[in-house]
Amino acid sequence: MASDSKIVVPRMKLGSQGLEISAQGLGCMGMSAFYGPPKPDEEMIELIHHAINSGVTHLDTSDLYGPFTNEILLGKALKGGMREKVELATKFGIKLDGYNMEIIGDPAYVRACCEASLKRLDIDCIDLYYQHRIDARVPIEVTHSSHFISYLSGQGWRAKKLVEEGKIKYIGLSEASASTIRRAHAVHPITAVQLEWSLWAREAEEEIIPTCRKYHHWLLDVLQILPRFQPENLEHNKKLFERVKDLANRKECTPSQLSLAWVHHQGNDVCPIPGTTKIANLNQNIGALAVKLTPEDMAELEFIASAGEVKGDLNRPDYLHWRHSDTPPLSTWKSG
Repeated sequence: MASDSKIVVPRMKLGSQGLEISAQGLGCMGMSAFYGPPKPDEEMIELIHHAINSGVTHLDTSDLYGPFTNEILLGKALKGGMREKVELATKFGIKLDGYNMEIIGDPAYVRACCEASLKRLDIDCIDLYYQHRIDARVPIEVTHSSHFISYLSGQGWRAKKLVEEGKIKYIGLSEASASTIRRAHAVHPITAVQLEWSLWAREAEEEIIPTCRKYHHWLLDVLQILPRFQPENLEHNKKLFERVKDLANRKECTPSQLSLAWVHHQGNDVCPIPGTTKIANLNQNIGALAVKLTPEDMAELEFIASAGEVKGDLNRPDYLHWRHSDTPPLSTWKSG
């Protein structure tokens, strides 16, 4: 296994507006939600501090995670001078009520979410604020202009910009189509786009990734729950995994390190943000930065994990994907 000892986590520019982050991030979702019961705060705070002290300073959360409790956890972890050492991202746009989930991009919703996240995180400013999912009922220009550019009230449009107010520094999109990215960017520069791009998830390469590179914004999220690893697809895909494992053995790393290394080798505008709840796994993820892949290694991985080789849809049926993120034309919108 590639060791994390003495690895200096590089820094990278994200977007063209000036944001600088660690070249690998830490996804915090699993600390509070979705992967079993919430983990003890003390252990997760220790993990977060270890990440920061190891050079992994880009932390990713959302008001959905918990819901809300992951932001509260981050708020606790960033006391004692830790806040100044990190680049903190959170998200809005998914409202969870029991088992019911609603995507909301209405103008009245965005500012309230931002204010609530700031309170839970106990900070004055969010470094990178994502629209977590796109409300297909609301033109993307309305979602972004209403609170990132101006505040819609009963008296009409008022110049109340969250960026100008110092509540957020940079704006991102999560699981957005190329069209949605272009339209949102025309309202206000988009610094980052978060979605899955991995050895096993290549659909974004056709249009979304070129669009991101055209506008100089980028980010990546590595997700875990995929039907490609459900029983009906597992046997076939397991054979592909064994081939990846064989190459990992030759590179003296783990398969997960090899997968992360593949992402790092996609360019200096890509930042993986794998999640974990264990310090040992975090150290292993950092170790991926030491894995050097030759052109021959990359070609072998491309052959093994090409989209046509992997069986199963990318996402679970209930998962909201960028394919469903196109919004109505701005001309159709009538404010209430």
